[in-house]
Amino acid sequence: MEMRPRISQEEFDLIKGHRALKQECEATGIPLDSVNYYWYKSEKFSINAKNKQKSYLDVRDEVIKEMKSYAPVYKTIAHNTNDEGTLLVVDPADIHIGKLCSSFETGNDYNNQIAVKRVMDGVHGILNKSMGFNTDMILLIIGNDILHVDGAKNSTTSGTTMDTDGMWYDNFLIAKKLYIQVIETLTQVANVHVQYNPSNHDYVNGFLLADSLSSWFHKCANVTFDVSISHRKYFKYHRNLIGTTHGDGAKINDLALLMAHEASAYWHESKHRYMYYHHIHHKVSKDYMSVCVESLRSPSGTDSWHHRNGYQHAPKAIEGYIHDKEHGQIARLTNLF
Repeated sequence: MEMRPRISQEEFDLIKGHRALKQECEATGIPLDSVNYYWYKSEKFSINAKNKQKSYLDVRDEVIKEMKSYAPVYKTIAHNTNDEGTLLVVDPADIHIGKLCSSFETGNDYNNQIAVKRVMDGVHGILNKSMGFNTDMILLIIGNDILHVDGAKNSTTSGTTMDTDGMWYDNFLIAKKLYIQVIETLTQVANVHVQYNPSNHDYVNGFLLADSLSSWFHKCANVTFDVSISHRKYFKYHRNLIGTTHGDGAKINDLALLMAHEASAYWHESKHRYMYYHHIHHKVSKDYMSVCVESLRSPSGTDSWHHRNGYQHAPKAIEGYIHDKEHGQIARLTNLF
């Protein structure tokens, strides 16, 4: 086999019409005149056509552009707002789509079907409990280990092998469909701001899922998104400053001071400050001077690892909060399973 590093104009003209080269270029989307190398043996050609490599951002932008062209058109819903309205925070935390728990070992079952049902039951339960609070805005927190694994090897982003239910691509689509259903449900009540927190189980696929959701609702005027890869995000609602993070990174004791630095533009405009974190699957709430730092419970079941280490008896729940414009968090809403 002979390899030639560059195709001369004469040689290129000889093989330009060759079917193998043409088919290779058509299959890869590379222009015929951009071929840099080729390999051949006798009369049988094996073509290796190379072109300028695309960056991740190039591919990402193309995918987003294509998805936006197919985004469904949602009819804008006119919601009433007034001075007595409140913010509803809906935070389905640590859902772990793809997680597999067996009652034979741990005392409870958990799979994709149970996960989806609990989230939807929990969201409807939070909405029912919020009736009478005159909700005029909803903050939906997504991410936070929505997916149990991060790729085809059934492991977390760092490589820890997990017991799983279903294939990774099926779980991605299940999570996407679930979030779409949740957002469509919430927009019937009020305008929704979706805030994404990257997490340790699904750092890559969780971000891609959040990004695809923002494209899906691109033509929906009732939904806004903050789906950057930033590990801590902040949302201002009148005198409330609300931060969210997964909880696997910065120390919990540092979250209040981080808020003061990272959300300094809103710090002096707010009177009531909250940092909601996830990851630990149980309830902790503590005031750090003017910032209340509080963790969220999870609806996910107990798998083999958690059972073996005794991390299993915290209540399973979907949680939410009511924030008054002037008085801050005035209610916790819990839907237990």
